[in-house]
Amino acid sequence: MIIREDQIYERYAPRLLAVCQRYTGDRDAAEDVLHDAFMSIFKSLGRFDFRGENALYAWMRKIAVNKSLDWLRRRARDPIPLEDERMPEYADDSGPEASDVRKIPLEALTKMISELPEGYRTIFNLFCIEGWSHAKIAKELGIKENSSSSQYNRARAQLAKKIKEYLNEQEK
Repeated sequence: MIIREDQIYERYAPRLLAVCQRYTGDRDAAEDVLHDAFMSIFKSLGRFDFRGENALYAWMRKIAVNKSLDWLRRRARDPIPLEDERMPEYADDSGPEASDVRKIPLEALTKMISELPEGYRTIFNLFCIEGWSHAKIAKELGIKENSSSSQYNRARAQLAKKIKEYLNEQEK
């Protein structure tokens, strides 16, 4: 099966842009990262063993995530800020019900995630969205595994607070 580069770009760019934007937190930066990702994709496309659209998308998504992480590393003079020991301020650690979260529009939830501090957002995305283990995150980011886990829990707590605030506003 022969697929042209322009067809691949048209079909997958919007989804991959969303992936990049989740990590960068900025549309312009996400577009730059997406460009770099597609340069790598097109450079390596001849070596890709096409086993269907799902495999193609998964492969391209992995490249987009890795390019996003590269961007985060290049942008920061220091490592991604992960060692902040201050706990986020929240009333309790009980999260909202899943049925309540499903009521929130995807755009609003995505915005809440993008507002998390960079380190929290990075780990949240890698663990929750990409399905990486804390061991893999720790290795990739050069941190301790328990730092990944604690940063994820802090991200969840901040996100739970944002979700509760959103739901309370909607009830008014």
